[in-house]
Amino acid sequence: TDIISKFFLMGQLVTINQRLDRDSLEMICDEFKFNFRFEDEYGTEIIGQTTDKYDEIDAIERAPVVTIMGHVDHGKTSILDYIRNTNVVAGEAGRITQHIGAYQIEINKHRITFLDTPGHEAFTAMRARGANITDIAVIVVSATEGVKPQTLEAIDHAKAANVPIIIAINKIDLPDINVDKVIAQLLDNGIYLEQYGGEVPWCKTSVVTGEGILNLIELILLTAEMMELKAKVDIPACAVVIEAKIDTKTGVVVTALMQEGTLKKGDIVVCGATFGRIRKMENERGGEIKILYPSDVARIYGLAEVPKAGDLLNQVENEKTARTISTERYQIRIEREKYHNKTTLQNIFARINEERIGEVRLLIKADTDGSVEALADSFFKLSNSEVMVNIIHKNVGGINEDDVNLATASDAIIIGFHVRASHQAKKLAEEQNVDIRIYQVIYAAIDDVRQALEGMLKPEFEEVILGSAVVRQAFKIKKVGVIAGCYIERGSIQRQCKVRLYRNDVLLYEGNLASLKHFQNEVSEIKAGNECGMALDRWQDIKEDDILECYVIKQIDRKMT
Repeated sequence: TDIISKFFLMGQLVTINQRLDRDSLEMICDEFKFNFRFEDEYGTEIIGQTTDKYDEIDAIERAPVVTIMGHVDHGKTSILDYIRNTNVVAGEAGRITQHIGAYQIEINKHRITFLDTPGHEAFTAMRARGANITDIAVIVVSATEGVKPQTLEAIDHAKAANVPIIIAINKIDLPDINVDKVIAQLLDNGIYLEQYGGEVPWCKTSVVTGEGILNLIELILLTAEMMELKAKVDIPACAVVIEAKIDTKTGVVVTALMQEGTLKKGDIVVCGATFGRIRKMENERGGEIKILYPSDVARIYGLAEVPKAGDLLNQVENEKTARTISTERYQIRIEREKYHNKTTLQNIFARINEERIGEVRLLIKADTDGSVEALADSFFKLSNSEVMVNIIHKNVGGINEDDVNLATASDAIIIGFHVRASHQAKKLAEEQNVDIRIYQVIYAAIDDVRQALEGMLKPEFEEVILGSAVVRQAFKIKKVGVIAGCYIERGSIQRQCKVRLYRNDVLLYEGNLASLKHFQNEVSEIKAGNECGMALDRWQDIKEDDILECYVIKQIDRKMT
């Protein structure tokens, strides 16, 4: 109670069973003068990550790791392709033949590693697992469209990771550009560019003419030089998983970025909750690599299972150690996942089938009090004797971190109407798996909640008669059994349907068809007016003039009344 009260006084709502993040735990321990330490992932001491035995080893300069982010249509992929196709690492011939999620270029004897990620999703996933692998973030903004919501999200993700930002104002070859407008939009959103009272480096680029691309690379190298990026080489290898998949021909394939040490073919590694021996390493051109150094990227073959993006890949001494660590981590992850099943509109139906909830819990935020009350009244009216809406909180204003904390504690969905979530709230909601829904039309919000409630209604079923047939003759065939020669009187007979056999209007059999034939051919359906042969599953007592009835059981989609 004292802890919950203390959190409340600090402006944070928590419950007795709520899982707290590191910042909250650190804050409350400081308030109560507790001594504490965070537990490392199982096996880190065995691997050597938490020991100081490598402190005396000198670190050497490494290549910067750069992520290019921005709105989907602003040209970040085009910039990546332009750089990739015009800069080849020295000593390597041939064109790039496969996507590996990351690649290196070399210019003026300096290397740069680019992460080729689909927007900021992978960037965020890795941060969520504690893998801040990006050194520099290049934010691409279209010179014609300017700053978009996804641009701001990318900027916020970079800021949250404390990563230096470089702005690339792209598509300057187009006739309707407005660079001054883009700069003003960036300034309005707290990005203060060089030459405009700030320190954020920027340049203008075009992948059509090539203008500014070299300047962008120079800005990256200059930023990296000021950061003095270094890593140790003569220690056990440590890499981070960029992406992973199963290839039908080669098995598990992992794209990894080296952070420390060196990795070679034959090394034994543990990666998250799996392990293996390095069988092969390839670059983005499909060429085999013998050894990896810090900031190198490669496709790695040899792991037993598919790891997650952001998992660390660590070199260990032997297979026994790797197996022990991976097995224990797997068990720990299974236990932790039991506590991460949060409510979303998509998983409500599954949870209802398990009879764990009987209500939809909502937190409403809207632009005006009238909108708040209109939404609340509309949602309440959707409730009936089977399912109900429970509004745990409603208020005017944007969606903030307190709303997300309350939704987490109450297992609720946040409904926003003519408002938006703050960037901090979005970030927290992603971490806490809280579902935030934003609407501009009230009927869209009502329809979504209605559909969620309808998915919670217990299903009803009805029987649909498809057709019936009369037995004209019964044949007994060796090794097959009794075949009913039938004439279909109405509807149709389907191979996958259920059947009933009646004799003098008395039900003798109910089950499945063993076969359905038209002449000698097995068929899936025969319609009225045709003859057919039918065999019943585990039933031989069939006589002339018996009636066979075909039916199916259909689930009725229930609607709220």
